[in-house]
Amino acid sequence: MTDNLPDIAVRMLYRQLLDRWDRQDALGFAALFTGEGSIVGFDGSAIDGRSEIEVHLHPIFANHPTPTYVAKIREVRLLSADVVLLRAIAGMVPRGASDIDPSLNAVQSLVARHQHNGWRIELFHNTPAAFHGRPELAAKMTAELRALLA
Repeated sequence: MTDNLPDIAVRMLYRQLLDRWDRQDALGFAALFTGEGSIVGFDGSAIDGRSEIEVHLHPIFANHPTPTYVAKIREVRLLSADVVLLRAIAGMVPRGASDIDPSLNAVQSLVARHQHNGWRIELFHNTPAAFHGRPELAAKMTAELRALLA
């Protein structure tokens, strides 16, 4: 395995995760996780286990037109031969809109582990990028994400 293969694989895994969110595919989203994988959602909900992730997302996707992601990967760091940390920023575009809703900006972290069936997510953490008392940082992040829409 060359040094950049985990980097490429985990970047692709992250993009698949966002794509499956955008398609409102609860089963496909959950399938990207290890059996024990976890998510921490934007509202702080912590969900453990692939099957519970699917159960959690299914009614959300069925009952809400969830916004779609615009994201920029900030870092991919090899923690060991089979564990990688990815950090990113993300914005969301409400369905039917053409611009990011800055109130939905987030900082995301993903920990992936290589298993016999490829790279799978152990943890996906989605934290609101509120930048309390620092509106200039929120505006800078929004501008950076908006540039990806062009």
